[in-house]
Amino acid sequence: MNSFLKSVKQSIQSFAQDDEGAQVVEYALIIAVVSIILVVALRNLTGTSFDGFIGRVATCLTTSAACA
Repeated sequence: MNSFLKSVKQSIQSFAQDDEGAQVVEYALIIAVVSIILVVALRNLTGTSFDGFIGRVATCLTTSAACA
């Protein structure tokens, strides 16, 4: 039982010292913030709602003659 508790303690200590997961979370937060900024910027640049912008992109991808 004592060896089990020691191995659990070592596992918890190594998990607490590992910082690779924190870097992934930081990158995910940066990507989320940049994505939100892009959505807001596209909405303001196109003058329509984001759904309208996505609709225009979908139309341009399916029928190239409708893009102008």
